[in-house]
Amino acid sequence: MEAFGNRIEALWQKTLIYLGSPEFYAEIAIVIAAVGLAWLIARLLANRVAIFRAAPRPGAVYELRVAIHRARGLLLPVLAPILLSLAVPVSEDMVGQSWLVRLAHGASLIVLIFNVASHFVKNDTIAQLLKWVGIPLALLYSAGLLDDLIAYLNSISVEVGNIQVSLYAVIRTLVFAVVLFWAGRASNATGKRVIRTQKMLDVGTREVIAKLFEISIYVLIFLLLINVMGINLTALAVFGGALGVGLGFGLQQIASNFISGIIILLDRSITIGDYIELEDGRTGILRELTLRSATLETFDGKDIMVPNEQFITTAFVNWTHNNTKQRYPLHFQVAYDTDLEAMFEIVREVVDSHPKVLSGDDLPIAERADAEIESFGDSGINILVEFWMEGIDDGDNRVGGDLLLMIWTALKAHGIEIPFPQREVKLVGDAKKP
Repeated sequence: MEAFGNRIEALWQKTLIYLGSPEFYAEIAIVIAAVGLAWLIARLLANRVAIFRAAPRPGAVYELRVAIHRARGLLLPVLAPILLSLAVPVSEDMVGQSWLVRLAHGASLIVLIFNVASHFVKNDTIAQLLKWVGIPLALLYSAGLLDDLIAYLNSISVEVGNIQVSLYAVIRTLVFAVVLFWAGRASNATGKRVIRTQKMLDVGTREVIAKLFEISIYVLIFLLLINVMGINLTALAVFGGALGVGLGFGLQQIASNFISGIIILLDRSITIGDYIELEDGRTGILRELTLRSATLETFDGKDIMVPNEQFITTAFVNWTHNNTKQRYPLHFQVAYDTDLEAMFEIVREVVDSHPKVLSGDDLPIAERADAEIESFGDSGINILVEFWMEGIDDGDNRVGGDLLLMIWTALKAHGIEIPFPQREVKLVGDAKKP
């Protein structure tokens, strides 16, 4: 116990001597100079750079500019660790030691990690990972123990043939994988939103660029992760060539859908918002187009997942791709004794009165509402009514049902009969004979 007390006393005396030494004050001066320079640069950037100085207005790449503007709060937390890291070798050359500068550098890293995790990371898992992994690593770095920890984790390894896997390599790969995939998803979502808000590009071009951006992001993440794992990319290329031949047979359907997706995006045969009718009669509005499949949303709330290959190899009807105006028919019967000329006029007026039906003298004759005889039926005259409207006659635009009710009401008001099915029966011969 007395020996321990002597050691504490000796350490305390050594600390007091160092606190009064010129080296201590020199390191304090270096830390103050580095932090002060970082604060000055951050203030200059915040006050002189327009995107940091004022909130951006709506316009081109608005979301990206908003994100950069919000990042002005990270100017000082980012600049301080950079300048303090540069101050470490300066302190070693000028003072002969740098433990105080390293301690300040570690503290600045902790502040940076806490700011990023608290204010800029929306994913709770990533935020907790940054706090519970990043902050302890920063503390170990500032105490000069990080290299010793890495060496210890590297010493715990397993050999499988000619491959040696250490505990440090596994932990590093897992941590970087989580961070890289989170960063990739966040960058992909932000980048695609920015691309899709570029009004100077048409919808098809925006989708092509968005998908190529998505592919580039994940290819970059894959290559970075391979590099973190320490795998030789040259050997990976040789292995990938052999693997690609095997996968080409087993995953040819996936590859076909992928290539079909690229073709669809390039030839712009379908775009987001189109109303599509498949060969089997299913219909829906195209809500999402990925490199594997398209999603059609029906008016009854269902999603139809359609492989991209189907749009290349089978026929389909795109109702609204080039022209949102559509023509629809209505069918009903009237009695044979109906005054057809008067009835046609009544029906045309009723159809033209609907607010969603295209009408007016400025329209071409082919696009005006019309009523005509379709055929002669067993019980009455079959009438065909045709009208044009913007959009699809379903969902919010249930025009056909409204018009049938309006026509029935108008015919009833004018005493025009919609006949019931009738059959005329004749008795042949004398019914009184036995």
